[in-house]
Amino acid sequence: MSASALLTSDPNSLPRPDPISAALSAHIDLVQALEQLRAPIETFATEVSTAIERSGRVFWMGNGGSAADSQHLAAELVGRFERERPGLPAIALTSDTAVLTSVANDYGFESVFARQVEAMCRPGDVLVGLSTSGNSANVVRAMERAERLQVYRVGMTGEGGGRLRHCCELWLEVPSTNTARIQEAQMLIGHILCDLVEQRAYKAANAR
Repeated sequence: MSASALLTSDPNSLPRPDPISAALSAHIDLVQALEQLRAPIETFATEVSTAIERSGRVFWMGNGGSAADSQHLAAELVGRFERERPGLPAIALTSDTAVLTSVANDYGFESVFARQVEAMCRPGDVLVGLSTSGNSANVVRAMERAERLQVYRVGMTGEGGGRLRHCCELWLEVPSTNTARIQEAQMLIGHILCDLVEQRAYKAANAR
């Protein structure tokens, strides 16, 4: 076999896909696929707005990147997304390190969100769980506790939904198995939610 043939047969010599183009292409394709979630996103926004108008609150939870996203989205509602309006009651269950570490130490990490739900959630509140796999045990346990408290439960997951899909009243399934792409899509959904909720709050505040 010639040297040139050996070189051609070596997989390491073949052109590699551009990782930046590949990521951008996958992101664009997934964002376009989110059009199929239009109806559940609208339902999500309606439930959150209605809860807030009835003196309820929206609670967010997740692990790792989903914990950071929970804090981000709670901040958008408490502070401001794009319009000046009254602050909206949103709480990330991922923020209080004293609570998280004490509950994890005394009851186990699977209880870090459920214990907070038990302490703070009331009928009429909304609980949102972010999990790319849908199998985060602490998120699932919190949802199960919230059901007994008559809290409206929203699950945001990747493809399949895992265990979380079965303990929610509203399930938003991002059609992907790639963690990074799922998280990017969930943040976009979250920003759309904030915009819709804020529009309604802005109109109500300016109608008085």
